[in-house]
Amino acid sequence: MSPNPLLSAESVDVLETYLGEAGTVFRAFRDQDSGCVSFGVAVGDERWFVKGATAPSATASLRRAVDVHDAVRHRALVPLRHHFRVRGGLALVYPWVEGEVLYHPTASRRGGRSALDSPMARFRALPVSEILRALDEILDAHLAVEQAGFVAVDLYDGCFLYDFEARRMLLCDLDEYRSGPFTLEADRLPGSRRFMAPEEFVKGSAIDIRTTVYVLGRVLRLLLDAGDEEQEWRGSPSQLTVIEQATAADSADRFTSVKALTQAWRGASRTSA
Repeated sequence: MSPNPLLSAESVDVLETYLGEAGTVFRAFRDQDSGCVSFGVAVGDERWFVKGATAPSATASLRRAVDVHDAVRHRALVPLRHHFRVRGGLALVYPWVEGEVLYHPTASRRGGRSALDSPMARFRALPVSEILRALDEILDAHLAVEQAGFVAVDLYDGCFLYDFEARRMLLCDLDEYRSGPFTLEADRLPGSRRFMAPEEFVKGSAIDIRTTVYVLGRVLRLLLDAGDEEQEWRGSPSQLTVIEQATAADSADRFTSVKALTQAWRGASRTSA
């Protein structure tokens, strides 16, 4: 059997040309605000997701993704199977997985969370028990992230890939996660404001696991609400109390770790069941 050209490539000139020669490109995601271009590629009876970058900033993000996948293993993370050089950049190869990204902003379009047929609106309409299972998977994955010494950066609803048929939550595009703690040297970190901790906007601030706790608190708050205005909370008062501590403005007032947050959340969820 000849080797899979996507898993054996070391260096290619033009990514899309190579993918067309290696298999059949059945999807193209060109209008991405990350500076990357991605493709769905069929090779034989297997389907793959290939993400490429040639701009320096986007290439740096993909190199970070390689570091994350080298260090973190979890069933909820779409696994990185291979990476190879592209002229001026890098390409990552993942298995194609079923599901829909809860929010998919592009360079030319924003919004869309509230449309009744949007993935986010459909997710929010699921029974609370199913949403709680999905949230628990997100927390569990970040226990592995924490154990590996990484902190979450640019985690938002665009990183959540939900399979509505299998009722399965997966995480993707963790390209900005970094070994922590670290000092913020830029004016701000990349990310969605509605998920980000206050310190992510302050040059010179410490970014550590309590920053991750804040972001996860916002994930819990926004995904367990029926709407985008945070006026239709579907959880319990005890769960909301956990979120309030996780998202305290002063990082010293937050849970000290993802593990502590997860234990408190699961305790509150059991109490409210």
